[in-house]
Amino acid sequence: MVSSPTNNVSAQTEIKTTKPLRIGIIGAGWLGGTVGRLLVQAGHEVMFSSRHPENHLSMVRELGARAFAGNPRQAAEFGTVLVFAVPYDALPELGKALKDVLYGKIVLDACNPSGGNENALTREANTKGVAQTSVKYLAGTRLVRAFSAVDATAIEASSKRQTAKLGIPLAGNDTEAVRIAAQLVRDVGSEPVVVGNLESATSFQRGGPGFRANTTAPELRRLLGLSDGK
Repeated sequence: MVSSPTNNVSAQTEIKTTKPLRIGIIGAGWLGGTVGRLLVQAGHEVMFSSRHPENHLSMVRELGARAFAGNPRQAAEFGTVLVFAVPYDALPELGKALKDVLYGKIVLDACNPSGGNENALTREANTKGVAQTSVKYLAGTRLVRAFSAVDATAIEASSKRQTAKLGIPLAGNDTEAVRIAAQLVRDVGSEPVVVGNLESATSFQRGGPGFRANTTAPELRRLLGLSDGK
């Protein structure tokens, strides 16, 4: 059994954004679960999903009235913004299965090809760029590369600090989607570093200077060769 969303928004935690969003987490493992939990605490409504939604029921009960559990289709239908945090090999199948509900939605893509997996999809991503490959398989979405270059433990630690916030690189072609992604990064207690369009995301995919840097925003900008004002 999965939990069902309601129209009630709990006031148990401080709402940091002026307009709470409905967010679907596709792949509520280590990274997706951490980001989703912090987004609930920031005041958003979040549905955590995987192939086994029953595994998330205890977390959902603990988080309260703004948290729900479901399968990937339910989460994709629920969210106006979606966070994909699944194994990279799952993207083609998910993109095909959810095509009818993904179109036009903002997708924060946190998925990375495995460093030791040299299958055809990994070779394609390494050749074309991970961001460009994700866009191909999640066709019709307003995709932003986000939360892909940092560890869940670093996100968690940053959420508890008042200073020296974790810098999280973002890249996307849709200005409004990038703006919303940047706000969600702030909501989880980190600092967004907008790198540029999707082509620029190669600088923080595996092998790039921004991948797993897990450092502050000023230091991340330095590593990526960005000006302080960008």
